[in-house]
Amino acid sequence: MMLEIGAGLGAAAILGASARWNWWRPRTSGIPSLMYHKVGDYPPNSQLKKLWASAGNFRKHMKYLKDKGYTSLLLAELLEIEMNKRPMPTRPVLITFDDGYANNYEVAYPLLKEFGMKGNIFLVCETMDGYNSWHNPASESWLSMLTWAQIREMQDSGVVEFGSHTMRHRNLDKISLEDARWELEESKKRLEDKLGRPMVGFAYPYGAGAYNPDVRRLARAAGYHYDFGIRQGISSWPWSPDSGPLKRLFIRGDDGMLDFHLQMTRGKAYF
Repeated sequence: MMLEIGAGLGAAAILGASARWNWWRPRTSGIPSLMYHKVGDYPPNSQLKKLWASAGNFRKHMKYLKDKGYTSLLLAELLEIEMNKRPMPTRPVLITFDDGYANNYEVAYPLLKEFGMKGNIFLVCETMDGYNSWHNPASESWLSMLTWAQIREMQDSGVVEFGSHTMRHRNLDKISLEDARWELEESKKRLEDKLGRPMVGFAYPYGAGAYNPDVRRLARAAGYHYDFGIRQGISSWPWSPDSGPLKRLFIRGDDGMLDFHLQMTRGKAYF
């Protein structure tokens, strides 16, 4: 009887794990692109805790990538690979951050350097040197954004490359195409003027517009080579713009290392 009970519990545990985690899925090859937002400790009463990766967890993630032999790439380096100007590493990875929070400099940047990793940060142009003003401070505390001095320091180090996340973090699906065009083109122009280098990449705020043909056409026409949505998965390589925006792996604040491993190897940790 005890053996039967034990076997039943074991079967139940396996079924439960199978329902929670995608360990049984085949491994996926291509370009994994990690999507972070805020790194550090979330403020009290935050409604967006899943958008925070603690410093401890971010350290574990960078150590995992180093120990497993991943090479992190800047978007400009990925473009050189696409143009056959440099070889693709055996295990490539893109580490991306949306919005441009000050904690990316204070917490993530030192850890990237410690583990020999590189990151790509998509900036909400008009909020630099300020706060994430697209949030309602009555429901979510405003956070400090990167300063231009911090941005230039990170760029000059060769550890971080920057791309656009629009001017004001507006939902590109909910504004006119003319306003969307301004968000896309003006942010690219201003960032290039500020930083003296091409903006190779763009990430859609909220993922909105990534699969709207009219909005995406504007993003491509603005001159971004790589565009990123928030659709879960690992993008195949070689990548073609016709296949849609590059996929990403959303790193949630409550993820464990098994989740992280399955994201990196299967493109999805859970349903």
